Amino acid sequence: MRDRGSVVIVDNEKVGLIQRIRDGSIYFVFPGGGIESGETPEECAKREAFEELGVVVKINECIAKVEFNGTQYFFLSEIVNGTFGTGQGEEYIDEKGDRGTYVPVWVDIEKLSSIDVKPKEVALKIQSLFN
Repeated sequence: MRDRGSVVIVDNEKVGLIQRIRDGSIYFVFPGGGIESGETPEECAKREAFEELGVVVKINECIAKVEFNGTQYFFLSEIVNGTFGTGQGEEYIDEKGDRGTYVPVWVDIEKLSSIDVKPKEVALKIQSLFN
Protein backbone atom coordinates (compact mmCIF):
# COMPACT_ATOMS: atom_id res chain seq x y z
CA MET A 1 0.00 0.00 0.00
CA ARG A 2 1.36 3.36 -1.04
CA ASP A 3 -0.27 6.77 -1.19
CA ARG A 4 -0.20 8.44 -4.59
CA GLY A 5 -0.41 11.96 -6.01
CA SER A 6 -1.86 12.65 -9.47
CA VAL A 7 -2.56 15.64 -11.68
CA VAL A 8 -5.75 16.42 -13.55
CA ILE A 9 -4.84 18.79 -16.38
CA VAL A 10 -7.74 20.20 -18.37
CA ASP A 11 -7.16 22.37 -21.42
CA ASN A 12 -9.44 23.20 -24.32
CA GLU A 13 -12.14 20.71 -23.19
CA LYS A 14 -9.56 17.92 -23.10
CA VAL A 15 -7.85 16.16 -20.19
CA GLY A 16 -4.25 14.95 -20.19
CA LEU A 17 -4.03 11.20 -19.53
CA ILE A 18 -1.53 8.38 -19.89
CA GLN A 19 -2.66 5.66 -22.30
CA ARG A 20 -1.47 2.29 -21.01
CA ILE A 21 -1.19 -0.83 -23.10
CA ARG A 22 -0.35 -3.79 -20.91
CA ASP A 23 -1.02 -7.51 -21.21
CA GLY A 24 -3.32 -6.91 -24.19
CA SER A 25 -5.45 -4.29 -22.39
CA ILE A 26 -5.77 -0.63 -23.31
CA TYR A 27 -6.74 1.76 -20.53
CA PHE A 28 -6.03 5.29 -19.35
CA VAL A 29 -4.71 6.68 -16.06
CA PHE A 30 -4.13 10.12 -14.64
CA PRO A 31 -0.44 11.12 -14.58
CA GLY A 32 0.93 10.44 -11.11
CA GLY A 33 2.76 8.04 -8.87
CA GLY A 34 3.80 7.04 -5.41
CA ILE A 35 4.51 9.63 -2.75
CA GLU A 36 8.14 9.45 -1.65
CA SER A 37 9.37 9.79 1.93
CA GLY A 38 9.13 13.40 3.14
CA GLU A 39 7.04 14.45 0.14
CA THR A 40 3.53 15.93 0.30
CA PRO A 41 0.85 14.68 -2.09
CA GLU A 42 1.08 18.04 -3.92
CA GLU A 43 4.87 17.79 -4.30
CA CYS A 44 4.50 14.26 -5.60
CA ALA A 45 1.91 15.32 -8.19
CA LYS A 46 4.20 18.13 -9.43
CA ARG A 47 7.20 15.78 -9.68
CA GLU A 48 5.21 13.11 -11.48
CA ALA A 49 3.78 15.64 -13.97
CA PHE A 50 7.33 16.61 -14.89
CA GLU A 51 8.61 13.02 -15.06
CA GLU A 52 5.68 11.58 -16.99
CA LEU A 53 4.60 14.55 -19.12
CA GLY A 54 7.58 16.90 -19.29
CA VAL A 55 5.59 19.81 -17.87
CA VAL A 56 5.80 22.04 -14.81
CA VAL A 57 2.39 22.47 -13.24
CA LYS A 58 0.70 24.75 -10.76
CA ILE A 59 -1.24 22.61 -8.28
CA ASN A 60 -4.74 23.84 -7.50
CA GLU A 61 -7.40 22.17 -5.39
CA CYS A 62 -7.68 18.47 -4.63
CA ILE A 63 -10.83 17.37 -6.48
CA ALA A 64 -10.83 13.73 -5.37
CA LYS A 65 -9.38 11.30 -2.85
CA VAL A 66 -9.78 7.63 -3.69
CA GLU A 67 -9.00 4.78 -1.31
CA PHE A 68 -7.37 1.95 -3.27
CA ASN A 69 -4.18 0.34 -1.97
CA GLY A 70 -3.64 3.56 0.00
CA THR A 71 -4.98 7.05 -0.60
CA GLN A 72 -4.82 8.50 -4.11
CA TYR A 73 -4.99 12.32 -4.35
CA PHE A 74 -6.13 13.99 -7.59
CA PHE A 75 -5.22 17.67 -8.01
CA LEU A 76 -6.68 20.01 -10.59
CA SER A 77 -3.52 21.48 -12.14
CA GLU A 78 -2.44 23.79 -14.90
CA ILE A 79 0.64 23.70 -17.11
CA VAL A 80 2.94 26.67 -16.50
CA ASN A 81 6.00 25.49 -18.44
CA GLY A 82 7.30 22.66 -20.60
CA THR A 83 5.95 20.65 -23.52
CA PHE A 84 3.25 18.02 -22.95
CA GLY A 85 4.51 14.59 -24.00
CA THR A 86 8.24 15.11 -23.39
CA GLY A 87 8.51 13.26 -20.07
CA GLN A 88 11.65 11.26 -19.37
CA GLY A 89 10.53 9.23 -16.34
CA GLU A 90 11.59 5.66 -15.66
CA GLU A 91 8.35 4.44 -17.29
CA TYR A 92 9.78 5.38 -20.67
CA ILE A 93 13.11 3.61 -20.25
CA ASP A 94 11.86 0.25 -19.00
CA GLU A 95 14.57 -2.10 -20.23
CA LYS A 96 12.56 -5.32 -19.86
CA GLY A 97 9.35 -3.96 -21.35
CA ASP A 98 7.22 -5.84 -18.83
CA ARG A 99 5.37 -2.75 -17.62
CA GLY A 100 3.64 -2.12 -20.94
CA THR A 101 3.61 1.19 -22.77
CA TYR A 102 2.98 4.71 -21.48
CA VAL A 103 1.76 7.31 -23.98
CA PRO A 104 0.70 10.84 -22.90
CA VAL A 105 -2.52 11.79 -24.72
CA TRP A 106 -5.20 14.47 -24.70
CA VAL A 107 -8.74 13.04 -24.47
CA ASP A 108 -12.00 14.93 -25.01
CA ILE A 109 -13.78 15.35 -21.69
CA GLU A 110 -17.02 14.14 -23.29
CA LYS A 111 -15.34 10.78 -24.11
CA LEU A 112 -14.23 10.04 -20.52
CA SER A 113 -17.32 7.97 -19.74
CA SER A 114 -16.94 5.81 -22.87
CA ILE A 115 -13.29 4.74 -22.44
CA ASP A 116 -11.58 2.71 -19.72
CA VAL A 117 -10.20 5.38 -17.36
CA LYS A 118 -8.88 4.35 -13.95
CA PRO A 119 -10.27 5.36 -11.53
CA LYS A 120 -13.62 5.78 -13.28
CA GLU A 121 -15.12 7.88 -10.47
CA VAL A 122 -12.51 10.61 -11.05
CA ALA A 123 -13.20 10.64 -14.80
CA LEU A 124 -16.93 11.02 -14.13
CA LYS A 125 -16.28 13.81 -11.62
CA ILE A 126 -14.25 15.71 -14.24
CA GLN A 127 -17.13 15.35 -16.70
CA SER A 128 -19.55 16.75 -14.14
CA LEU A 129 -17.22 19.67 -13.29
CA PHE A 130 -16.51 20.69 -16.87
CA ASN A 131 -19.79 20.00 -18.71
